[in-house]
Amino acid sequence: MTGLRALGGRGVLVTRPAAQARELCRLIEDVGGRPVPFPTVEIRPPRNPDAARALFGAGQDLVIFISRNAVEYALALLPDRAVLIRDSAGNSTLEASSEEVAAGSGPQLAAVGRATATAMQEADIAPQLVPESGFDSESLLALPALMEVAGKRVLIVRGEGGRAMLGRTLAQRGASVAYAEVYQRVAPDTDAAALIPEWQQSLSFVTATSDEVLVNLLAMVPETAHRWLRGLPLAVLSERNAGTAIELGFRIVAVAKEPSDAGLCDALCRLQLNNPPTV
Repeated sequence: MTGLRALGGRGVLVTRPAAQARELCRLIEDVGGRPVPFPTVEIRPPRNPDAARALFGAGQDLVIFISRNAVEYALALLPDRAVLIRDSAGNSTLEASSEEVAAGSGPQLAAVGRATATAMQEADIAPQLVPESGFDSESLLALPALMEVAGKRVLIVRGEGGRAMLGRTLAQRGASVAYAEVYQRVAPDTDAAALIPEWQQSLSFVTATSDEVLVNLLAMVPETAHRWLRGLPLAVLSERNAGTAIELGFRIVAVAKEPSDAGLCDALCRLQLNNPPTV
């Protein structure tokens, strides 16, 4: 990371959901920044938990978890986590050896990236398929095991209304795809109007961990402040996020070199180097 106290006390708007912002805020403080939490997405249980719950343990060949939230909320739905990886004969791969899993005694488990894989490992449902680099659907789809899925039954564990690209591509490759939507993302009922005068005095950077948080942020901030907000340097997690930010009018965007909180802080430090405070 670039410089232990690189941010020099400058304010950083942290827009990710409140429950997931603690570590990022700590790291921002570690590099000398002042985090300003302002969640633009709330994570809530699904509207139809029974429909999601019924899909697990239904004899899938492959179960894909899209995010840490997908892992957490799937476990919350299921009193017996073994059902997450139970085969059509009712056997749990939690009790199977790795050789038995590879031989087909239960479904393969996949994570869209390393953070999701870590959450699965912590829950004792370690995935067999994880991209070596990247943390999105494109990276997962590039794995050899997902090239040959004709005739396989695939369950994608995600939030309500997630990206269609993964499921659509797997279906085009011949898989039968179902979605267990185990949580929902909603925009908080928060009006930022009263905060703008203080933000204009204290904020120097913005962070965004998804396209959705950016769209919601602009909806929550009065239009009269959009020009100022879009002028702030922005740190994002991916090139896709950067493309969305530029389309939305943000002018200075840095992409994390790795999809993590530490990567996001490194992007902030690079923004600081390139955009020093005015005197």
